[in-house]
Amino acid sequence: MPLAQDRRGDWSFRHLVILLLLTVLAFCVLGYHPGLEDDAFYLAAIKRDLNPTLFPHDAEFFRIQFQATVFDKLIALSVRLTHVPVAWASLLWQLSAIFFVLHGCFRIARRCFARPAAQWAAVGMIAALLSMPLPGIAINLADQYLHPRTLATALILAAIVAVFDRRIWTATAFLIVALAVHAIMACFGISFCAILFWNLNESSPERRVIPVPAAALIPLGWLFEPASDAWRKAASTRSFYFVAHWEWYEWLGIFGPLALLFAFQWFTLRRVEGEGEISEDDVLLRPLVMSLLYFGVFQTVIGLALMLPPSLERLRPFEPMRYLHLLYLLFFLIAGGLLGDHVLKRKKYRWFLLFVPLGVGMFLAQREMFPASPHLELPNAHPSNPWLEAFAWVRQNTPSDALFALDPHYMELPGEDYHGFRALAERSALADYDKDAGMAARVPGLAPRWLQEVSATTGWKDFQAQDFVGLKRGFDVTWVIVSAESTADLACPYQNTAIKVCRLY
Repeated sequence: MPLAQDRRGDWSFRHLVILLLLTVLAFCVLGYHPGLEDDAFYLAAIKRDLNPTLFPHDAEFFRIQFQATVFDKLIALSVRLTHVPVAWASLLWQLSAIFFVLHGCFRIARRCFARPAAQWAAVGMIAALLSMPLPGIAINLADQYLHPRTLATALILAAIVAVFDRRIWTATAFLIVALAVHAIMACFGISFCAILFWNLNESSPERRVIPVPAAALIPLGWLFEPASDAWRKAASTRSFYFVAHWEWYEWLGIFGPLALLFAFQWFTLRRVEGEGEISEDDVLLRPLVMSLLYFGVFQTVIGLALMLPPSLERLRPFEPMRYLHLLYLLFFLIAGGLLGDHVLKRKKYRWFLLFVPLGVGMFLAQREMFPASPHLELPNAHPSNPWLEAFAWVRQNTPSDALFALDPHYMELPGEDYHGFRALAERSALADYDKDAGMAARVPGLAPRWLQEVSATTGWKDFQAQDFVGLKRGFDVTWVIVSAESTADLACPYQNTAIKVCRLY
C-alpha cells in the first residue's frame, strides 16, 4: 500500500511509526504467556505439525477440532520456511497480530473521524484495553498468547475497511481467509460486514442494494454429534454455555453497549440536524454505529434463541454469544474516537489523565491474574515459575512417548498460573478437568474418554503408591507429577519447591 495518501488512503511513515510504538505498548500492557490456557492446545498442535512423533497418546484432544482451521499449519509452515524456532515464531506472530488489529482499527477510524485526535484516541483505546475481559463469554479482546481469534480479528477489520471502500471482492477474500483461521469469529465478521454493506448502500445516493445470502447472517460451527452423559458433564464445566445462569452484570454487559450505541446514533443524528448538512464523517460514522447496533440486536436474538432452550443444548459449543467480541471491539473504537473528538482534542493533560491510569490499571490486573510468572515470558528466558521449571525438565529428560498423569485441576493450583502441560513439556498426559473439558464439549466423541481419565485421577492429593500403580495398569501411565508435599513412595528424579516429577516402574 503506498504511503502518504489522503486520510482514506490511510497512512504515512509517521503513522507506521506510531502504530509500531502502540503495538509495543499494547503488548507490554497485555503481557505474553505462551502455553497459557487455550494455548495448551494451539501450541501443542503447532509442535506436533513440526514433529509428528510428539503426543502419541493424546493428540486427539486437539487434532480433531484443528482439522477445521489452518492456524497451526500456517504457523508451522512459517517455522519451516524461516527456520526460526517455534518460541520466537510465536512471539513474532503475536506482535504482528496485535499490529494488524491496531492497523485495522486505525484504518476504520480514518474513515469515520476527520480529526487526528479522534483517530488516535480510537486506536489508543483499543491498545489499552486488549486485555479487557468480556462479560459472560470467558474471553478478552486479545489473548496473552498467539490465538487464531486475534489473527481472524485483524482479517475481519481489514474486510470492514474494504466494505467501507466498496471493494466487495477484497472484503470477501479477507473473510474467506478469516473463515479458514477461526470459523466462528469469521461468521460474526461476515454477519457484520453484510449489515454494514446494506447500510452503506441505503445511505448512498443511488441506494443500491445487493442481495445478501441469508447464510451469511447465521453463525457456523462444528458438525453435530449426539449428546451423552459424559458430554453433558464436560459441558457443565463451561459456565458461559448456560446463559440462564449468568449474573446480572453479565446481562448488563449484553444490553449496556446496545443502549450506548443507540445514544451514539442519536448524538450523531442531532449533530447532523444542528449543522444542517451531513459531513463526510457522518456519512461513514453513522452507518458504522447503526450497523453495529443492528448487528448486536440480531446476534443477541440468535444467541439467546440457541443458548436458552434445553432442547438445543448441542448448539451451545457454537458459542453464539461470542459475537460480543466484535461488538465490544468496534464499540470501544467508536467510543474512543468520540472521546478524542469531543473531550480529549489536543489537550495533552487530558490524554495523560485518560490513558495512563487506564494502561496502568490493565497492567496491574494482568499481574494479579498471573502473579507467579513473569509478565513477559520471552523465549530463552529461564522460567522462574516452579511449574514451568519442572515442565522444562520433563521436556529435556523424558522420552517423547512418555505418558504423564497430573492433578486434573493442576492449572488452577497456586503458582501454576494456567499454563498447559502438553504445550510446554511436549509430552502426552491424561485429560485434565479444566481445558480438556472444553475440547470434549466441542467434540462429543472425546467426552467418554475425558470423563474416564478425569475420574481416574480424582482425589489426586491423597494418591499413594498403589493408586499410581493402578494408573499404570489402567492407562499405561509412565510418569506422574505430584506435589512436593506428597508422601507417596515414588522414584522422583526431579523436585523443586512446588512439585516432584516421578517415574512409575
